[in-house]
Amino acid sequence: MADQTEQRTLPAFVVERVEESYDGADAARILDGLRAAADRPVTLRTNTLKTDAERIGQALDDAGIAHTRVPWYPDAFVLENACERDVWSLDIYRDGEVYLQSLSSMLPPLALTPHTGVDILDMCAAPGGKTSQMAALADGAARITACELNGPRAEKLEYNLAKLGAKNIQVMRCDARKLDTFFSFDQILLDAPCTGSGTVRGDDGKAARRITPQLLDKVTRSQRALIDRALTVLKPGGTLVYSTCSILPAENEDIVAAALKRHRDCVIEPIAIANGNTGELAIPYLPNQLEGTLTVCPTREFEGFYMARIKRRTRKQR
Repeated sequence: MADQTEQRTLPAFVVERVEESYDGADAARILDGLRAAADRPVTLRTNTLKTDAERIGQALDDAGIAHTRVPWYPDAFVLENACERDVWSLDIYRDGEVYLQSLSSMLPPLALTPHTGVDILDMCAAPGGKTSQMAALADGAARITACELNGPRAEKLEYNLAKLGAKNIQVMRCDARKLDTFFSFDQILLDAPCTGSGTVRGDDGKAARRITPQLLDKVTRSQRALIDRALTVLKPGGTLVYSTCSILPAENEDIVAAALKRHRDCVIEPIAIANGNTGELAIPYLPNQLEGTLTVCPTREFEGFYMARIKRRTRKQR
């Protein structure tokens, strides 16, 4: 099995950029993780707007689906020997009591720590996994604005939010880069469009055609515009979490560091997520070039991901 994993092909552009951006040992970890991702297990999140993790565990037991709870997020489950189709047939899926979601994509809402009574902006919200997770973390009592430019994706967002019972959410079909500065928010999630380099799986022929230098140039322009607008509509004292499903510094640390130079009233606020430190489900971090931000190494269990939490200082703090 190990030999087969080592032989799985990866896009040449991704390999080149990873080897340019990381030292030898870390580059090898990343590339090995992307190859191993071809065997990634199914993961899902309990929708606590409708139920609790104990009920979901029992339903999985009743269906004969073996599962493991995630130590740093007890509402999440790993289904080692099941496929998504097995989940689709369950009442808990049809009734919106669970949401199929990668472990890494559950991290940005946890880093934002949504709470009741605040105004939250989700800048690139479709298909709604993180939007509904933020609603659940705030016990359904936050006011969330969810932006999505693409029409069909906005429809999918609205469908998923309705299915999951997520309320107090206004879906805006707009380009978040042009969001009116009349708006202001206490908390913002910017899960930015990116190359998806952290989601590559070994032997995925489509990835080589999708992830190109041209795509990298396009998404970094969009990322710069989005983070500038986010920090403009963030209230003083408010918090922004910037995230991507990429492991390339050009989309991650470089974007955040440059934004902080343009927005001098904003600073990095280190992210602390209780990891659990238990075996394969402990969050596999990589070193990066911007202290206080986190890069998740791709593995069989985790997609490659990046997160930075930024606070806009009040006048008294400047």
